[in-house]
Amino acid sequence: MSISPVKSICISVLGLLFSGYLFAHNGSVAYAYPLGRITVDGDLSDWPKDAVRYKIGINPSDTKPQNESDFSGYFQLGYNLGNQSLYVAFTITDDDFVEDTSQNVSWNTQDGLEVSIDARHLLSGSGVASFMYSKRLHTINNAFFDPFASKATWDITEVALTRHGNTRIYEWRIQLGNELAVGKSIGFDFHVFDKDQDGSFSWSAWGKGESKFKNPNSLGDIVFLPAGKELSTVSGKLSWSKQQAAKLPGLLRLVASDNPKLWMTAEVDSLGNYEAMVPPGKYTLALPDPYFQSDGKLYAADQKAPLTVVAKSGQKIVASEFRISSTPLPDLIPDKGVLLNFTASGTSQIDHFIETYRDYYGIPGVSLAVIKDGKLLYHKTYGVSNTMTGEKVNDNTLFEAASVTKPVFAFAVERLADRGVINLDKPLYEYLPYKDIEYDDRYKLMTARHVLTHRTGFPNWRWMNKDGKLDLKFTPGTAYSYSGEGFEYLKLVIEKITGKKVEQVLQEEVIEPVGLYHTFFSKNDSLQRMAAYGHYDKLPTKNDLPESPGMAYSMYTEAKIFTKFMLYLLEQKGLKPATYDTILSKHSAYTFDDEAHKPKVPTYMGMSLEIRETPFGKTFGHGGNNGDFKCRFEVYKDLKMGYVIFTNSNTSDVLLDNLRKLLVEGKDATP
Repeated sequence: MSISPVKSICISVLGLLFSGYLFAHNGSVAYAYPLGRITVDGDLSDWPKDAVRYKIGINPSDTKPQNESDFSGYFQLGYNLGNQSLYVAFTITDDDFVEDTSQNVSWNTQDGLEVSIDARHLLSGSGVASFMYSKRLHTINNAFFDPFASKATWDITEVALTRHGNTRIYEWRIQLGNELAVGKSIGFDFHVFDKDQDGSFSWSAWGKGESKFKNPNSLGDIVFLPAGKELSTVSGKLSWSKQQAAKLPGLLRLVASDNPKLWMTAEVDSLGNYEAMVPPGKYTLALPDPYFQSDGKLYAADQKAPLTVVAKSGQKIVASEFRISSTPLPDLIPDKGVLLNFTASGTSQIDHFIETYRDYYGIPGVSLAVIKDGKLLYHKTYGVSNTMTGEKVNDNTLFEAASVTKPVFAFAVERLADRGVINLDKPLYEYLPYKDIEYDDRYKLMTARHVLTHRTGFPNWRWMNKDGKLDLKFTPGTAYSYSGEGFEYLKLVIEKITGKKVEQVLQEEVIEPVGLYHTFFSKNDSLQRMAAYGHYDKLPTKNDLPESPGMAYSMYTEAKIFTKFMLYLLEQKGLKPATYDTILSKHSAYTFDDEAHKPKVPTYMGMSLEIRETPFGKTFGHGGNNGDFKCRFEVYKDLKMGYVIFTNSNTSDVLLDNLRKLLVEGKDATP
C-alpha cells in the first residue's frame, strides 16, 4: 500500500568547545554541560554567554534555503540534574514567517519545529518520542514498544516561542527522568520546517537521516558531561584487508567499555578516516551492524579480536587501524535450483539459506511454503513476530500480504465476469460514477480491465500527489502505470453491482471455493491475536490493523494456506479456459528508468499477475511491499513448482530476489 521512506544515518563529530559555531564533518554529536537556573520563556539572557552553538546545517528537502536570510539557525543545550531535564534553545533566522491558525493546520502548512528524542539510547535498539510544535499544532509520535517513548506526553515538556523581527526563539525543557545521567548519551535531532508565502516548503536538521520522528538511527548523539570536563580527540582509519574499489562503511561506533550507556557514532569519510571527540576512557570500536552492503555485495563487520582505544583527557589519540575483510560473504545460491532434483537434504539447504539471510539482513520473521509436482512440498516458519517481545512466528502467524491482495481480488472479479455479473470492458462510471475524479471526463473511459492491467491513468495513491487529490496521469487504456487507486474504485463498483460488501464477495468467490481460510482483509478478533508486527530496521511498528478492506493492500495470510490459491491457479480451476489464457497473456509492458533494472527475460503485466518468460518456462506471480512487510509468490507453470514467502521486515528484498535462484533458477539465473 505504501512505501516507507528509506532510512539512513550519517553521524559525525564536533570540534572543541568555544563560543561561536561548531561545525561537524557532516553529522552530529553534541555535549551537554550543567546549567544554572533557566526560565523557559523564550528569553535566553539567563543562558551562559559561552554556550556552544550547534549549526542547523542539513537541508534534506528538495527545496533548499536560498540564503541565510531565507533560513538559517543554530541551537544550544545543557541540562539540570535537579529536575532531570534537558534544555534546548533554537535560534532561527527566517525572513518569511508563516503561521497557520486554521482548523486544517498540518506539519507542512506553516513554519514549525519537531524535536525527536531517543532517551534510552540502547545499542540493541530503542524507540523515539517526537514532539511537533507550533502555535496551533501539538502532536506526538510515540514508539509504542519503548517504555520511555510510549509514555511520553507534552506534560514532560515546557516550550516557549518568541519572535524578534526575522528571528524566532524556541526554548525547550524536556524532562528525561532517570534517563538523564552524567556520563550517558541519548539520541536527539529535529526538523525545522520553513513555509514561505510563495508556497515553497523546506525543512532542515542538525544531522543526516530520514524519518527522525520514528527512526533512532537517524538521530545524533548528546553526551551529558560534568562541568569543566575536558574531552579527548580520537581519530583513526578503516581499510579493507586487501585493496579494492568497494566503498567502506560510512559510520563507526565508539562504545565506552565500562559503560554501555555511553556511545557515539562517528562519520567515516570516503578514504576511511574518522575523528571523534569523546570523554576520557576506554572505548570499543565497532560498526553499527554485523554485516554491511557495498557495491551490491555483502561483507562481515566483525573483528577477530575487539578493537579498543584509550582516550586521554585533552590529548589526541590515534586508534589502531580498523581492518575489514575484503572477501564478500557467500550468497549460498547453488549452480542449479534445489527443487529441480529435490532430495531429503533439500529442506536443510532451504532452512540454512533462510536463516542465513535473516541474519545477514536483519529480517525478524519469515513464513515460507514451496510447491512441487502440483502439491505442497515444504512449509516452515522462522524467527519472531516481534523483536521486542521475542514471540515466535508459528503456523498461525498472519503476515500482511500487501499488493498480493490484488490478484486475489482480481480472481473474484474474473469469476464474476465469467458469469456476466460485470463486463470487464464496460466503463466503470456506467456502474458507479466516481465523484473523486468526475471533474475529468476521461475517467469515463476507464474499465475493470484497465484496473486489473494497471492502465487506468491513476497514480498509485493520491497522497503521492502534492495536493493529495486524485487525478489522471494519462487517458485510461493508453499506457501502463501501477496503481492501487484503481482497485479501490473497482471495489466500490463490485459492491454496487452485487449489493454485497466486498468481504462477502471474496468469501463466496475465493475463500470458500479455493479453501483460502485463515485469511482476512480487515480487523477482527482473530486477526488481532495472530497478526505479526511489521518492522523497520528490526524495530517493530504499531500493529494498526485495517478497519476496512483495501483491495490493493489489506490481506493478511500465511504461506501454507496461500499455496491453495497458487495451486488453484496452476490447475486452472474456477475460471473458463479462455479467461486463464487472458490472465496469463501480456497486457502491459513494464517501463524501466535505466537498463540496470531492466530484467534480462521478458517480464510484463498480465491480468493482475506479473508474467516472466524464463528458460524454465512461463511463471506467474506477484510481490507485495507495505514498507514494514514484504512478500512474493511465483509459480513456474510448466514445471508445476513455485514458492511463496512472507516477511515482516523492510530489509528482505535480497532474500526475495534470491529465493527463486535457490529454488529453481540457480546461480547463473538472469535477474
